[in-house]
Amino acid sequence: MPEITTDHLDEKQVQLLSEMCILIDENDCKVGADTKKNCHLNANIDKGLLHRAFSVFIFNSEEKLLLQQRSDAKITFPGCYTNTCCSHPLHMESELEEKEAIGVRKAAQRRLKAELGIPMEQVTPDEMAYLTRIHYKAQSDGVWGEHEIDYILFMQKDVDLSPDPNEIKSHCYVSKEELQEMLEKAKRKELDITPWFSLIAETFLFKWWDNLHNLKQFMDHKNIHRM
Repeated sequence: MPEITTDHLDEKQVQLLSEMCILIDENDCKVGADTKKNCHLNANIDKGLLHRAFSVFIFNSEEKLLLQQRSDAKITFPGCYTNTCCSHPLHMESELEEKEAIGVRKAAQRRLKAELGIPMEQVTPDEMAYLTRIHYKAQSDGVWGEHEIDYILFMQKDVDLSPDPNEIKSHCYVSKEELQEMLEKAKRKELDITPWFSLIAETFLFKWWDNLHNLKQFMDHKNIHRM
């Protein structure tokens, strides 16, 4: 396989490619670690390389969902609209802790600060509801893609935002009706939505959204939804 060059990519985003992700098997059991770069190359994904990830959904007091549009500097799915924050726990002691997904929730707190500038004390791990896990695979382009078991984290709180423009092009709060309109536009190719957000929106999101104050009924930590 020819060496993948990153010379044409954003320097700050390329630096993040050296971060160590958590490699897992199809049952979400840890099997090792590898760089973010190696985890996101389609050539490795095609061989079965799978890593742990999370998707955070933050709702405000009006029950509107905070969306972000990924910056054009992002290596996978640049410019796409998606849920509040999507990233990976890293292969470090604090984020490897599996009991009640505390490591994943700590990683989510870290990335909410890095991407959206939300003060860490406003998004503590114990305020995040861990609902379930989703296993999906998606190509971004001929080189890069995603293959993840994605932990779904929900939270309702009014938060302070100061987004990093290298991570986020724009952000907005949407109602259910506004998100439905966005999904319809995406189907007409009028805007781009990340594949994981599209999958979650088409299957579970609106049911969960209708029950923000009664999420316990949807907590399923045994099954992994294959999508």
